[in-house]
Amino acid sequence: MLNTPPGYDPAGYAERYGTGFPPNLPIPFVRASLGARFVAYLLDILFILGFTALLTLAIAVLGLLTFGLGWTLFAILPASGILYSAVTVGGASQSTWGMRMMGLRVVSPASGVRVDFITAAIHALLFYVAISTFLLWFVDILFGLMRPDRRLGHDVLVGLAVIRAG
Repeated sequence: MLNTPPGYDPAGYAERYGTGFPPNLPIPFVRASLGARFVAYLLDILFILGFTALLTLAIAVLGLLTFGLGWTLFAILPASGILYSAVTVGGASQSTWGMRMMGLRVVSPASGVRVDFITAAIHALLFYVAISTFLLWFVDILFGLMRPDRRLGHDVLVGLAVIRAG
């Protein structure tokens, strides 16, 4: 093109900070911003709260029907966030409800294939382990800020990427 500044990309995306590192995602994928991921997580907290309330109600009713035996299922409530993420990210839409609202989805960066249930559960588990302590959370976020493809530490460990769904 004529009279275009150096580094201009017609799609509107410039190389981040001129790192020189090639992005780890194939050309059709557009990286998700860390801000959109944060807002999606805030929305997901609300959905997880509702999911946990429904799960609590279902376990309570099941416990009444089984004369208290079903109440042992209350032990799975702390894992309701992981279960929510595994079911939604491992499902057909490849994203949690918060991610859907922000236009994001989770893929395998090498092939773009859908994430399976177990991989989505491990991804969520590593995320919740990372945010459980300030140091791990800081390292996880710093990892994403330093990489040109904006993949966080738990994304890289599991081999996934959060991209724009468009």
